[in-house]
Amino acid sequence: MKKPLNFALIGRSGSGKGTQAKLLMEHFGNNFLYISTGDLFRDLAKSGSEPALKIKKVMEEGGLPFDYLAIALWTHKIAYELKEEQGLMLDGAPRRLNEAKVLEDFLDFLGRKESTFNILIDISREEAFNRLTKRRICKNCERLIPWVGDFKNLEVCDQCGGELITRVDDKPEAINKRLDYFEENVVSAIEFYEKNGRLIKINGEQPIEKVFEDILKAIGGK
Repeated sequence: MKKPLNFALIGRSGSGKGTQAKLLMEHFGNNFLYISTGDLFRDLAKSGSEPALKIKKVMEEGGLPFDYLAIALWTHKIAYELKEEQGLMLDGAPRRLNEAKVLEDFLDFLGRKESTFNILIDISREEAFNRLTKRRICKNCERLIPWVGDFKNLEVCDQCGGELITRVDDKPEAINKRLDYFEENVVSAIEFYEKNGRLIKINGEQPIEKVFEDILKAIGGK
């Protein structure tokens, strides 16, 4: 049985990973298990546990919890929820070299490694900072509204009509910490994929539609 397509979208905060993940899922039929590392952390932060309180504080300051927590969260979700006929859509993972290595091993175990595309949506630090200081989130449904394209013109949520506000962890100091983290940690994961010929690099400083078009061209040639 041919394995479904799988995607791991990597990039600086604000690069549009979530937007491109949605477009890819719609294009290929929506039969995907979608996993956002950021969403997993935010959900855990609401649980009220002792680790949740620590995680909430770390995230509000722009950091990320210790190395293996992200791996534990998304491997658990994949192990319990991924169906054989589903594709896998990882939004914002892997974020560290050890995560990339574990993910490769896990996908190899599942027989999905060769049907997985690791895509870097590449934007500069300056572009990321500009987008993140201006993006908004719906106070009602928590839909994230990026500061790109037509989304800039929205005055209320385009899904539920809710009020748009600034996300708690999108303050300049916290944003700079996340961008520092990318350079100190995520770059090593990117280099790991590059070294093994398993990275697709896309210019993310283009209109949303052009970024998506370039992704489809790149995976079509693989």
